[in-house]
Amino acid sequence: MDSVSLSDASRPVFDRKLVLALTLYLTSLFASNTVGIKIMPFIFGTHLSTAIFAFPLVFLTTDVVGEVYGKAHARAFVRMGFYSLVVFLIFNALSNVMPTSAEFRMPEAYNQIFGLSLRFTFASLVAFLIGEYQDVFSFFFLKAKLGGRAFWLRSNLSNLWGQFIDSAIWFSIAFIGVYPLRVIVLMMIPWWLFKFGMGVVYTPLSYAGIWLLKRPE
Repeated sequence: MDSVSLSDASRPVFDRKLVLALTLYLTSLFASNTVGIKIMPFIFGTHLSTAIFAFPLVFLTTDVVGEVYGKAHARAFVRMGFYSLVVFLIFNALSNVMPTSAEFRMPEAYNQIFGLSLRFTFASLVAFLIGEYQDVFSFFFLKAKLGGRAFWLRSNLSNLWGQFIDSAIWFSIAFIGVYPLRVIVLMMIPWWLFKFGMGVVYTPLSYAGIWLLKRPE
């Protein structure tokens, strides 16, 4: 008996551009959560995580995908990012609890880099999920209010709000009870504003992304 297969007409269409956008999205997300552990000196005597270069692309990608493909696709990107983070953190936790071979020469360095505390892990997951959903919600709320005009304004305002939520949740979960509230706020605000500022700098890339996604194959 012949196996049942989908006809060419009913097969889902492989969208190479959408896959590339998802690749950029997930790569930026994982870069933020791995190489972003490094702290670098910045302007005005401040110090920032190197995630400042990658994390704004996470929010911008959902805006670009939402602009071209719609709200459902943008929300799907958020879900896939969250599921990917959960799987990554499970593998990360499993690797950390495994015994270390005597031949492995960097156990302390490995544990320092990948030994994320449960509290920080939980903070990252909750902050990402809520912050990104808020970004998508506010982006399409502004799109409805502005009649689809001024992508740059909608994108940056939604990123300002979404990244505020992300930062507020992460710093709250990670440091409540560790530092006074005033100290937490003073740590959070510069990080939030610098992330937003980098997103503004990346705005021309958003327009390039929209052009590429809309361009015929």
